[in-house]
Amino acid sequence: MQRMDLEDFAPGQVFRSPTYAVTEAEILDYARRYDPQPFHLEDAAARGTLFGGLAASGWHTASITMRLLVDSEFRPAWGVIGGRMERLEWPRPVRPGDVLRVETEVLEVVPSRSKPGQGMLRVRCTTLNQRDEPVQVILPNLIVPRRAG
Repeated sequence: MQRMDLEDFAPGQVFRSPTYAVTEAEILDYARRYDPQPFHLEDAAARGTLFGGLAASGWHTASITMRLLVDSEFRPAWGVIGGRMERLEWPRPVRPGDVLRVETEVLEVVPSRSKPGQGMLRVRCTTLNQRDEPVQVILPNLIVPRRAG
């Protein structure tokens, strides 16, 4: 798929990713390595928390989201390069067996006044589970090149 410059984007465009199935083994491995809290490491410990059962780390969900963005229809020419994050939310936990996908909606396209070769793309990336429930919502401002000429 063709890479896209700032001029190729318009508010209201929606880009979709493929799906990704999350396994219990993956949740446990990520938690052991990067976020070793009991509700990410064992179901019994997690049952007594607000999660009510084993839940993936939010940072694990963010990592999966990044992979899905890179594999999606959303193709900024320089890649997915963040300039500033406005919002990051995890409205519900990711569970073993969840199948995730990302929808990226263009909210605003802003050419740079100080750097004429680039601009900012303000987007909302919503990571959804198999029931179309949001499990993560981020609003990044991405740095995107402008077309030469």
